[in-house]
Amino acid sequence: MADSRETFLVNAFVTGWPVKHSRSPMIHNYWLKQFGIAGSYRAEAVTEADFPAFIRSLRDGSSGYRGGNVTIPHKELAFKLADRPDELAEELGASNTLWMEEGILHATNTDGYGFTANLDDRHPGWDRADRAVIFGAGGASRAVIQAVRDRGIGEIHVVNRTLPRAKELADRFGAKVHAHPLEGLNEVMTGAGLFVNTTSLGMDGSPAPDVNFSPLRSGAVVTDIVYIPLKTPLLTQAEEQGFPIVDGLGMLLHQAVPGFEKWFGRRPTVDAALRDIVIADMERHG
Repeated sequence: MADSRETFLVNAFVTGWPVKHSRSPMIHNYWLKQFGIAGSYRAEAVTEADFPAFIRSLRDGSSGYRGGNVTIPHKELAFKLADRPDELAEELGASNTLWMEEGILHATNTDGYGFTANLDDRHPGWDRADRAVIFGAGGASRAVIQAVRDRGIGEIHVVNRTLPRAKELADRFGAKVHAHPLEGLNEVMTGAGLFVNTTSLGMDGSPAPDVNFSPLRSGAVVTDIVYIPLKTPLLTQAEEQGFPIVDGLGMLLHQAVPGFEKWFGRRPTVDAALRDIVIADMERHG
């Protein structure tokens, strides 16, 4: 008699609190349709108090999921609850991707992959820079710093309003990473080939400071992990000052690729059609 489990659909999720505005279901269901895979990807709104029970149901199989994505505010707890986090997750202390394999709950963090894959796609050669400036030292900056360091950028300068936060990241990520207060921004930008905004400045129409990008080296790339609006105030300023820019939407799209491959067994590509679908949704709903 055939194993009845062969007829089960493969199911995956994104969980957070709140999670209703997540565009991850749109991305993964696009790929499921593209590959003709009989599976599903759903949003699961789970409170912080209920998250450990949700993870237990994933581990024991009662949830019906093979794995999924984890977003705010559960990334750190997902890392702690996983049986086997990889080296990326270990260093970050946070996971955004989970999957079950032979009864073991594995965890990784694909945010850094999404960041570098977006730059590779939109501006190949960005990694020839020998100095990078990371603006902001919040949780979102960790994966960016890790990815830029692992790509071989020799100097990484983290600039933040509160210096202790930046120093904490320099201590976490090693000798290539240096901490600076806001007043040091112009100095560390001098000759840098990459500028990354990891703050929420400019998100959803919020104000952003005027930045003089001229100390950057000629042709330096300016990118923003914010993608609503697609062209943030900082990106607009950089473009007006003659610098190539890369928006943050691709980071969202590319970070989804490794998880999809883990759960559904096929490696998808981020194409123009998917990008257009997500942009159209952003224009409808903001």
